[in-house]
Amino acid sequence: MDAATKSEESAFDWALRDKFIALVGNEHVRVTTPVDEVGGVQPKLVIEPGTETDLAEVLRLSNEAGLAVIPRGGGTKLGWGNSPTRGDLILSTARLTTILEHAWADLTVSVEAGCTIQRLQETLAQHGQRLALDPLWPKRATIGGVLSTNDSGALRLRFGALRDLIIGATIALPDGTLASSGGKVVKNVAGYDLPKLVAGALGTLGVITRAVFRLHPLPRNTRSFSVSAAGAEETQRFVLAVQNSKLAHTSLQSHFSGDTRPLSDILFEGTEAGLAAQEAQLRKLAAPMSVSAASTSTWIGREELWRFSDPRSGTIAKIGILPANFARTIDLMERAANTHQVRWKALLYATGLGWLRLEGKPSSLRDALQKLRVELQGQNGSLVALHRPEKMPAFDAWGDAGDAFPLMRAVKQQLDPKNTLNPGRFVGGI
Repeated sequence: MDAATKSEESAFDWALRDKFIALVGNEHVRVTTPVDEVGGVQPKLVIEPGTETDLAEVLRLSNEAGLAVIPRGGGTKLGWGNSPTRGDLILSTARLTTILEHAWADLTVSVEAGCTIQRLQETLAQHGQRLALDPLWPKRATIGGVLSTNDSGALRLRFGALRDLIIGATIALPDGTLASSGGKVVKNVAGYDLPKLVAGALGTLGVITRAVFRLHPLPRNTRSFSVSAAGAEETQRFVLAVQNSKLAHTSLQSHFSGDTRPLSDILFEGTEAGLAAQEAQLRKLAAPMSVSAASTSTWIGREELWRFSDPRSGTIAKIGILPANFARTIDLMERAANTHQVRWKALLYATGLGWLRLEGKPSSLRDALQKLRVELQGQNGSLVALHRPEKMPAFDAWGDAGDAFPLMRAVKQQLDPKNTLNPGRFVGGI
């Protein structure tokens, strides 16, 4: 690129920045710093619109100028997915934090995408209600970010995934359209169920600006128990027995590692009389295994996996398996860890979703992940790498997209034909 071309590009960038400043205000447009880097890509500007209409207009201008846009909420999961192939702007929802309507009598809430999970839960709790969702890092994680990454935890067993809790959404499309679908509809987009479409799409189809959720009452009382098993086979038998029983449990998760015996946690919610009956039934079902009271902090066990002694030597993967393959999967993890000389720890939910942490040399981590992915896909499972250390050899985050990929690519082409939003980060480089 010659000096004249560089000068023209610089003039164009500054002229566009002036348009952004005129739209959202000078104090809400800034040059990026190293902390704004996303997967090795350094955008030029961070823009924080104050309304969803301003956000849609910023997106339209960027799309017309051929800029690549990276949406950002609390920034807790920007490392998930593949690195973007390019990125010019970070479009932040940091100012879209309003809880628009809490229809407590109807058990619904409408909230802007930049509101944090914790703030929303604290507001709902004033009426004895909650969004039955337990994502990672709720103090910082935002509604839009959690939706985009489809992040849910142990409560999913009882209340379903995000796609079951969301009933409406508004997203800004790259052409500047604000499209809504589901509850509290302003404008419908025929042919697309937007709430379910954007959940887990990693911000590649549109920028979520608001969402509507169904709510659940806060529990009157809770009790958690831990059940210690001799090994993975016994843990699997226990989990399947609980799932096939009449126990009204809310969550069920199992901890595994190469250093300790398996431990399963089970959560009950209800009246004191009901909880006592549930405990008695659990102890009878679990015998002769040991049953003890568990701390409520055990339900943030997923966050514990992310607390590396050294993030440069660790990786985190999300796995999906059949519950009947628990023991087989743990055996696969142990063999892969031993073969490639890495340390491992896993948390598996009764639904078959789970989280795996590996620690070791970057090249060994990559080899272990590849081995596990091949094995899991061979038994109708999956492995998605969420965190990879910088020095780990190249490894696609998603793996095989399967037969659904042509449809996913067609939807991307329909909604974002210029590949403006998060280019390259989703499945198959979408």
